[in-house]
Amino acid sequence: MTTPVALLVVAKAPIPGLAKTRLAATLGDVAAADIAAAALLDTLDAVSATPVARRVVAMTGDLALACRSAEIAERLSDFTVVEQRGDGFADRLANAHADASRVADGLPVLQIGMDTPQVDADLLGRCARELVGTDAVLGMARDGGWWVLGVTSPSSAECLRDVPMSTAETGAVTLAALRDTGLAVTLVPELADVDTIDDLSDVRRACRPDSRFHAATQTAEV
Repeated sequence: MTTPVALLVVAKAPIPGLAKTRLAATLGDVAAADIAAAALLDTLDAVSATPVARRVVAMTGDLALACRSAEIAERLSDFTVVEQRGDGFADRLANAHADASRVADGLPVLQIGMDTPQVDADLLGRCARELVGTDAVLGMARDGGWWVLGVTSPSSAECLRDVPMSTAETGAVTLAALRDTGLAVTLVPELADVDTIDDLSDVRRACRPDSRFHAATQTAEV
């Protein structure tokens, strides 16, 4: 059964030198960008397999310069793609929720990034169904951030503009900001995401053995 939710991926073109810079400090620019590309493609596969009403990608960066650019471009043909807009990451997240809701005719929006390639259609489907029955859903990341956020109205994502991103407190501050606006928030399972070399082993073990991420991190000799 199709869940009446728009599933949104907020993504950055995996360009060497610009993608996964903390990972690149250990593995080099090209290897880090290739791992980011693998993570994005695995994420898009999971989203594509999830029974939701709409699938949207908010993209930033020149895809022509990215690793696996042709494969990513072909995969994106199955999605509605919008350009990210805004000066900072928090603004771009809030704007992406608004844009996804607009192109999806006002459906609730469930948003993920490209740092949790271990997600699958079953988990995303469960998160989407949870969103239908509440104001918001939030899944914490082990580093203190969050990996998934769902809201029934884009106005509920406006509080993100005041949340410091990419810190060890981002998840807790986001949860407090949502609750401070009067929203009922359902917490969904915590996941590890990929930022540094120390994250790769845990995430790879959680991925399918035949996934792109699993293969890319093995060849990176981590």
